[in-house]
Amino acid sequence: MQDIGMQYHIRCKEGDVGRYVFLPGDPGRCEAIAAHFDNPHHVGMNREYNVYTGTLLGEKVSVCSTGIGGPSASIAMEELAAIGADTFIRVGTCGGIDLDVCPGDVVVATGAIRFEHTSLEYAPIEFPAVPDFNITAALKAASEDLGYRTHTGVVQCKDSFYGQHSPEKSPVSYELLQKWESWKRLGVKASEMESAALFVVAAALGVRCGSCFHAVWNQEREKAGLFMKMTEDTSAAITVGIEAMKRIIAADQKK
Repeated sequence: MQDIGMQYHIRCKEGDVGRYVFLPGDPGRCEAIAAHFDNPHHVGMNREYNVYTGTLLGEKVSVCSTGIGGPSASIAMEELAAIGADTFIRVGTCGGIDLDVCPGDVVVATGAIRFEHTSLEYAPIEFPAVPDFNITAALKAASEDLGYRTHTGVVQCKDSFYGQHSPEKSPVSYELLQKWESWKRLGVKASEMESAALFVVAAALGVRCGSCFHAVWNQEREKAGLFMKMTEDTSAAITVGIEAMKRIIAADQKK
């Protein structure tokens, strides 16, 4: 690809971002995350990639949205890593699968099911999609210390949002429904769309990545007739991500 003096998709160059980066999916969530930084400023926005940079504990940190799904998330991580980022926390939303996961709960991923294609272009299917252990431990501890109802476990990642929510409409409904039943029986906590790709890409690039989510809804609880109210307030997951990143930064500063 022709050298344009900056990363092609995120439109950033060396010095624009810190080594520590938050990865929400929604570009509209970036400002809320950057509000937790010291001296935040808007670097720019191109396509689905909205970038802010500031500091935490004296270290440069950034937030870059990824859009929806593994392909655009992998592009963000590739280009951010190319200009110096090496530590990533995905802060996003998920839908519960396990009946114990209620709207408003925080889910910390300990692994991700690779029911998507992006990761296959980085590693064979036998390679597991797992986050960095220290980031995962920091996310779990931060969420519990902040008093949020916290779940840790495997999440399922897919490429089709409506393949999850309207599988019966698909010509391959037999496969989608059968696999979904498998996820339930295996105790999978929730479903989302980016972490499997991010975990595998991080392994391929030699960088660190972890994920935490705000549970918006749980379709299995709905099927079971369990009362709940959908919630799209992602402030808990954002607060957990910020606190966890501070712990990672503090640990790095001691090395």
